[in-house]
Amino acid sequence: MSKAFTKETDTEEELDDAPAPLPAGSKNYITPEGFQRLQDELKQLWRVERPKVVEVVSWAAGNGDRSENGDYIYGKKRLREIDRRVRFLTKRLEIAEVVDPARQTSRDRVYFGATVTYVDGQDRERTVRIVGIDETRPEEGEISWISPLARALMRAQEGDVVEVRAPGGVETAEVVEIRYDKG
Repeated sequence: MSKAFTKETDTEEELDDAPAPLPAGSKNYITPEGFQRLQDELKQLWRVERPKVVEVVSWAAGNGDRSENGDYIYGKKRLREIDRRVRFLTKRLEIAEVVDPARQTSRDRVYFGATVTYVDGQDRERTVRIVGIDETRPEEGEISWISPLARALMRAQEGDVVEVRAPGGVETAEVVEIRYDKG
């Protein structure tokens, strides 16, 4: 059998590039900023990074023995990673439903895209922005609309105290402020 049709290593595993599951019957909501970030990443991978790696792999393939050629082996591995991410991003962008928080008419309640300031059970004030599952950045305070905290905050008004059912137990959060601004 030709080596071209075998895996490079026996331990190589194929990662599933299927999109993360959404709750049954729900849509893949995303903010305009998140949609743009995903499009920019796809464009960067496809137009800049992938051509560079293809060039290195082509050069390395011309150097002879591929079995001990690090540039070739790692280049091929990086190409698989890029292609996997490109497939993932393409699928997610195809099913995305862009929701602009700036167009929210009912601004007195928490909905998708809201920036919410709340006080947790330990009297710490925190601020989170509720975004789509493909654009979460916890380090920037952006949480998925399907997270336990976001689900608890949905439809709450300023002054409401909600119960957050998290893996660590039930906690409370008092809504202090609701804003709908750009991220």
